[in-house]
Amino acid sequence: MNKKMVVLTLILAGALSACGKSETTPSPSAGTSTAPTASATTGTTTKADGQTIYKANCVSCHGANLEGLVGPSLQKVGGKHSKEQLTAIITNGKGAMPSFKGKLSDDEINSLSTWLADKK
Repeated sequence: MNKKMVVLTLILAGALSACGKSETTPSPSAGTSTAPTASATTGTTTKADGQTIYKANCVSCHGANLEGLVGPSLQKVGGKHSKEQLTAIITNGKGAMPSFKGKLSDDEINSLSTWLADKK
């Protein structure tokens, strides 16, 4: 029993440490139609693509197909939570999910929550 707890704890700790750990943004793939765009006047990112943000920050816990791994499935998350609720969860974290405040911009969090809210 004690050995099982140690193994489970190590697996959980390893998986949680991987959540949101991406330091770089992956280059857009051929299948991605939209990517973050730069503002011509300020040179800053003004619109972020929710799917791209998901792939860079969420796949390790929620799976490439939103099927859930360490974290829950997000395939129908828009039917369970509103966009505002998703924004709060992403920003502040919930349960074992870490907060992404300071890791993602407000625009990135907004784009990600909008994209996830469409998953019904």
